[in-house]
Amino acid sequence: MAVKITETILRDAHQSLIATRMTTEQMLPIIEKMDQVGYHSVECWGGATFDASLRFLKEDPWERLRKLRAGFKNTKLQMLFRGQNILGYNHYSDDVVEYFVQKSIANGIDIIRIFDCFNDLRNLETSVKAANKEKGHAQIALAYTLGDAYTLDYWKDTARRIEEMGADSLCIKDMAGLLVPYEADKLVKALKEGTKLPIQLHTHYTSGVAAMTYLKAVEAGCDIIDTAISPFSMGTSQPATEVMVETFKGTQYDTGLDQNLLAEIANYFRPMQEEALKSGLLNPKVMGVDIKTLLYQVPGGMLSNLVSQLKEAKAEDKYYDVLREIPRVRQDLGEPPLVTPSSQIVGTQAVLNVLQGERYKMVTKETKKVLSGEFGQTIKPFNPEVQKKAIGDVEPITCRPADKIAPQLAKFEEEIKEWKQQDEDVLSYALFPQVAMEFFKHRQAQQTKVDVNAADTKNQAYPV
Repeated sequence: MAVKITETILRDAHQSLIATRMTTEQMLPIIEKMDQVGYHSVECWGGATFDASLRFLKEDPWERLRKLRAGFKNTKLQMLFRGQNILGYNHYSDDVVEYFVQKSIANGIDIIRIFDCFNDLRNLETSVKAANKEKGHAQIALAYTLGDAYTLDYWKDTARRIEEMGADSLCIKDMAGLLVPYEADKLVKALKEGTKLPIQLHTHYTSGVAAMTYLKAVEAGCDIIDTAISPFSMGTSQPATEVMVETFKGTQYDTGLDQNLLAEIANYFRPMQEEALKSGLLNPKVMGVDIKTLLYQVPGGMLSNLVSQLKEAKAEDKYYDVLREIPRVRQDLGEPPLVTPSSQIVGTQAVLNVLQGERYKMVTKETKKVLSGEFGQTIKPFNPEVQKKAIGDVEPITCRPADKIAPQLAKFEEEIKEWKQQDEDVLSYALFPQVAMEFFKHRQAQQTKVDVNAADTKNQAYPV
């Protein structure tokens, strides 16, 4: 059976390598060619693209999506969605989640890949129902991680529950590149026993094994793999599209994709990669292999975060102490997968524990949120002593956290009514209030400038 390919160049590839700085204008000229390839889907929205568009590029992410939709006439468009966190860092009320899903699909998204940083399926219920209601494809992604609680039975049982929830497909989201080839073989076979849903695999090349992992996963029955066109592949990105297409050529898994067409697409992006290297936007370090990922089970981005935190504190000699402390903090916090935002929370707390010379002498507000149940349920219970030290006698939340959040949409609508130019503006504001307001002001200033220029031109054309 032919393996299908999801192309990540317009989302995760540039997010992983050049901090999500590719502009819409850089994307548009190549869309027509990409649309001829026959990809299963093109991942082009969600993740950090929304925040980066508003914050750094001064672009409207909704406008980007509409332009991409207009260009991709034959290809499904896909986005990454953080469950009850949407694309932000807090939990939002159900009405905001539902409206965001509705508007994403209305503006052109076909497939929504939904995940939760704890794999707490309760935090995915609202998004899945909303996608089903809007006739979108709801894919639930399991954040892959290691630990004695994460057995093959755990993954198989979770796959069964995902199918029962109404998901259309399942993705193994290996954000840290921890899934090695023969484990992938076992995992895919176990998932196939637990569900009839199509299975997709997403990984990163960080630890150097990703292409081999894809090979074993596909042989075990994986239906779809995520790849990136070669100039923005490997390192902290995905395996190269052309390499995987060539790997399966002439086998029962042959993708049928045209290497000549892929070469033209690669040629388009190559100068962009060279420019990013020259400007320093693309750091050669992220293009290599970091085997520490497998040794410490810490995602590459998290490692660089730790280095900068220790540098700031003039305590770089404590690097290995912090790496040893991370697994302990992770145990105390219920052994969650290390993915945004849990990776940042665990990492920062580990740094504090080492620098203070006493564990949990200082506790971050995010660690308190985790221990009070605000992010949901972890696979293992929290360490009761640490929980007591951090939150005292506060009664932890045991229900689905969003059940505690009153509807928020009307309040957000009221707060931005004077700036609103399209329905979607309220969602940009809900997720990133300050960043969105700065963008709205920038947008208005640009429009005023255009109006003034137009008036000047008109006056010159018709002198009074």
